[in-house]
Amino acid sequence: MKIARFATSGQDPRFGIVDDDEIVVLKADPLFAGFDTTGERVPLADARLLAPVIPRSKVVGVGMNYAAHRDELEYQAPEAPLLFLKPNTSVIGPGEHIQLPPVEGRIVHEGELAVVIGKVAKSVRVEDWRDVVFGYTIANDVAARDQMFADGQWARAKGYDTFCPIGPVIETELDAQNVQISTFVDGEPRRSGNTADMLHQLPELIAYISDIWTLLPGDLILTGTPAGLGGFTDGQTVDITIEGIGTLSNPARNR
Repeated sequence: MKIARFATSGQDPRFGIVDDDEIVVLKADPLFAGFDTTGERVPLADARLLAPVIPRSKVVGVGMNYAAHRDELEYQAPEAPLLFLKPNTSVIGPGEHIQLPPVEGRIVHEGELAVVIGKVAKSVRVEDWRDVVFGYTIANDVAARDQMFADGQWARAKGYDTFCPIGPVIETELDAQNVQISTFVDGEPRRSGNTADMLHQLPELIAYISDIWTLLPGDLILTGTPAGLGGFTDGQTVDITIEGIGTLSNPARNR
């Protein structure tokens, strides 16, 4: 089931279930109110898809979670998952512009599977990880690459406003441990990989992260990017496709 957050002319943002070329409108945010419908249907063509969730608490990123990506950067990551936080002000939706700040060095895309947390989760056991997952979406973990290594930590480089595009929908039924991720810039293939190749898989990540921070409904876990060429510039468009979810597309422009 694909869940969309959308807007139409003259309406506040609403939630719905994507049914072919229509959206079945929900009464409220399904994270908190379930899947009761209003009976209204909106043509998908008449809706503007928004970020499918706005994290009320945090976005947790996992760095260097694919061996090939770690090797291409010659980065000596620890054995445990390498974690960082992005502010919720970095989140934007499909079609919105990634605003490139006036900094030296490359701005890079990182197409990733994002886990949407569905309930309060603390010290989740590995075998219970699915119990706290609402669904999955696509994320672009944008980063100012040269700032990451100049600073020695990643908060500034990955935390700029607009540096976390997500969408286009949340898929609640997905074998997320075996899906293909592909990233393109202006149609040119840049990154490709499969979540089966993650060094730290979803059960471990959710158990590990929830032992550090209490995860709240709507929190996101970005699970890492496959290897590949990552730079993009003003005027280019980044497309990220994950099978079973769809394609997240965002143009870039200088701030």
